[in-house]
Formats: sequence, structure tokens, C-alpha cells
Amino acid sequence: MSSDATPSGTARRAAEPAIVIENVSKAFSIFKRPADRLLQMLSMGRGRYYDVFMALTNVSLTVNRGETVGIVGSNGSGKSTLLQVIAGLLQPNGGSVTVHGRPAALLELGAGFNPEFTGRENIYLNAAILGLTQEEIDARFDSIVEFSGLADFIDRAVNTYSSGMYVRLAFSIAVSVDPDILIVDEALAVGDEGFQRKCLARIEAMRDAGATILFVSHAMGMVTQLCDRAVLMDRGEVLIDGEPKEVASNYYRLTHAPGADRERIRTEILDRGHAVEAASAAGGGAKDVESGMDATFVSESRVEHGGNGATIQDPRIETVNGQRVNLLVRGRSYVLRYDVSFEGDCRKVRFATLFKTKTGVEVGGRATQRLADDLPSFTSGDRISVAFEFTCTLMPGTYFANTGVNGLVNGERDSLHRILDALMFQVLPDPDDSLVGIVDLGIIPSIDFDPSPAPGTEA
Repeated sequence: MSSDATPSGTARRAAEPAIVIENVSKAFSIFKRPADRLLQMLSMGRGRYYDVFMALTNVSLTVNRGETVGIVGSNGSGKSTLLQVIAGLLQPNGGSVTVHGRPAALLELGAGFNPEFTGRENIYLNAAILGLTQEEIDARFDSIVEFSGLADFIDRAVNTYSSGMYVRLAFSIAVSVDPDILIVDEALAVGDEGFQRKCLARIEAMRDAGATILFVSHAMGMVTQLCDRAVLMDRGEVLIDGEPKEVASNYYRLTHAPGADRERIRTEILDRGHAVEAASAAGGGAKDVESGMDATFVSESRVEHGGNGATIQDPRIETVNGQRVNLLVRGRSYVLRYDVSFEGDCRKVRFATLFKTKTGVEVGGRATQRLADDLPSFTSGDRISVAFEFTCTLMPGTYFANTGVNGLVNGERDSLHRILDALMFQVLPDPDDSLVGIVDLGIIPSIDFDPSPAPGTEA
């Protein structure tokens, strides 16, 4: 592994990638008996007394500077091995890893700690390993201890610490070095919820300041909340690299698949991953900003409920001129439209839609009025088109839309058909850097300047 260390600083945002992984493979020798290890040594390579386990197989991945990337997968999929190779703790059997910047790794619980040393001594030991000088550690010591919340235990040997205390100290040290690249392996799953929230807030602050963050987690909510991208691994391979919500959905598909269906689902995800990769290699793939379409934007987290007398078909977003789009521009007007066919008699039917962020936060939506007396009724065979006109006030990012229909069936109001994450769309980057949040509320700032001197300061 090669490393290109550069000074830390939030103002520096180079164009080159932070981490480049090319065709990395890692094999481990598995000995069935302790005696086999000795026999292997004595054989001088003339015999083989072990099995080979391929933890990584031709893994390629590029993480750009300033990105937050989550790596997910079931136990034994190669996630932790990959992070250890990136951190330089393991050497690959093949391929290469190049790291641009100062990394800090929080991997196995207590890794790098001397259990006989006190917390104070381990701060100096670990921070020195991460590249800080004695003077820099002295200057940051108090803030490390304060963040960890271990002031009362800092002069005790760490072998008396609980697992949560280990994580508190290790994380506090790792983020104190102002790393260009933070690598975290599931360690945040240990410890109390209060400290986990504190760690996530620090990670978000580092991300906003331009740090590159790579972490492993089984918490899909954390992945969709924090990450720009996510990578699903299985059996030492990358199955798909893409939008966090899509990857999370495929993670659930794979990990909850019945044994008989697992191989089929694995192949489907791998094929989808190859298609996304091919599109990306083609220069943004099927994305055509001028036409407003990106063919790779397919909702993989789509879930349908109902089918109770009505069926929603072809949910889409159109311009006011009827052109299908999934790349939207803030400030322009659009129409969310879907067709509904009725297979039974339904009275007082209502239609609805709801926009959500990729983390599932409900931004807003609309339904036909609940108490309106003129709600329509339909009979079997009817087919209609429903339209919701809106002006895009969403901030740049990826969003999803739900669609739904309900009505009176046998005198009772019930959901006729509902599609969660029916469609996926993106609001394109905006040159206006004065806006923050999820939605543009139309806030107009003004500054009143009173040139008159303050009382008592007249010349």
C-alpha cells in the first residue's frame, strides 16, 4: 500500500481521489489442526497442509475526497478485511491500494491499546502512532478527554475499562488528529446511545468540513443518513456500488433471502451493479441533463401494498409540457402523474403522493380532500390519470415519492393500492450556495444598516 500524506485542512479539497483500490485480493491460510501449521513450516513449501480462504477477490473501489462511503454486507463478506488493507494493517496478496491524505482508523475494539497502560498513556501512544507530535498531543489532550467523558478514569489501566469506555477513548483519539480520511469498522455499535449520537454529530461535522469517511456498519439507517454512496459486499466481492438507499434495499433482499433464492438474488444484484458501473464508465452513463433523464435512477426499494380493487400504474414526473424527467431543477414546475385502473366498484376515492429524502424523512405531500362531498366513484373497468402539479422547492439531492389510492369498499374506507418509493428522482446541483436544509422556504435575508453613531460616541 502506498500513502501520499498531505497537510490537514478543510480549505483543501483536491480533485484527485482519496482512496484508490485496484483489483485487491486477500487470501488467508486456514489450518484445521495446530500440528498442520508446524508441518507446513517443516515442508519447506513441498507440501500443503492448509485450505485457502479468499477474503477478498479482485476488489476495485475509488473513494473521492470529501465523500462518505458505507460498506455493508453480512458477516464474513470481507468488509473488515478491506478496511484493514486500506489502513495498512494487512498486506494484499494481489492488487494495490493508494491513499492520499492522513488516515485515522478505528477498527477492532481496543486495537493499538496497551491494556496495562492508563488511558492517559494510551492517548499519547495512539496519537503518536497516528502522526501527532508530543506538542500536538499536549495541546489536544484536554479536548480528547472531554470528548470521551472519561476524566474520572483517565489514569486507570485500560484493562479495567468496559467495551463502551474503550470505544469512547479510541474514537476521541481518532477524530482529534484532524484526519483527512476517517476509517471506522462497526466500533460505533458499542457504547451508550448518547455517545453514539455524539460520535455521529462529530462524523457529520467532519464530513461537512471535507473529510473523507469510510465505515462499515450493519445499521442501514446510519448508512442512508450519513453516506453519499454505499457498497454491498458478499463473499469478498463488491456486488453493487451506488445510492445508499438502493444498496440498503439490496442488502435486506440478500440477507433475508430464503436459502433457495439467495443465489438468484445475488446474481440479480451483481448484474445490477455491473449495469450501474458500465453506465458510470460511459461518462455519467444514461444521465442526460439536457433531457432531464437518468436511466440508472430506478427505485430498488419499491414496495407495494393493496391491490384491493385498484392498481396504480406508471408513476412518473413530467414537465408542464409532458416530457418525462427524473432530473429536476429547483424553481421549475412539474407534474407527478400516475394512472389508476379499477377492478371493482369503489366510492369516494382519494389519491395521494408523498415526497421523501433518501433517508426516509417525509418532506411533504398532498391528497385529495378528506371531507369533500364530491369525491369521485368508479366502477370496474374504469381507467384514469391522476396529476399533482408542484413547483420544485427541494434542495439538491436524491428523493423518492410514494403514491396511493384509497376509497370506500363495502362501506368501509380502505387502501386500494399503495406504492412506497414508487419513483426516484434527483434535484440537480444549484449555483446558489446561500440555501441550506431540505426545502427552499423562500426566505429573503435583509440587513438594516443604521449609520448614525451609538449614543455617547458622537464626535
